[in-house]
Amino acid sequence: MENCVFCNTDLEPNQKVIFRNEHCLFLQLDQAKIKGSQLEGAGVIVPKKHRETVFDLTQEEWEATYRLLQQVKEYLDKEHTPQGYNLGWNCDEVGGQHIFHAHLHVIPRYEDEPLAGKGIRYMFKSKENIRKGY
Repeated sequence: MENCVFCNTDLEPNQKVIFRNEHCLFLQLDQAKIKGSQLEGAGVIVPKKHRETVFDLTQEEWEATYRLLQQVKEYLDKEHTPQGYNLGWNCDEVGGQHIFHAHLHVIPRYEDEPLAGKGIRYMFKSKENIRKGY
């Protein structure tokens, strides 16, 4: 896992560890700090041990993820004051996973966004996503 940017956080110089606990890290890219940016405040919670998808997490890693998520929400509410959140795991290539180390996306949402009120199912329900032959 020497080329994994979540196993070796120094491989991505714009990525910072914001919080950590015994089993996982909360990472943010520098652009998440920019007020008004598309992904203001966004980051990922990753297990310290290389796990390919969320389905590979141990119970202890799940519990640590939950605890860190509570800490992250408190921090983001204070620092960025979002009006909502999207949380999500992309699993496997068809599911949109591009880094094959499990990571929970934590995405603050703001009422002045053009897509405010649109949740994670919005793109899946579009006509462009109808499966062939159905």
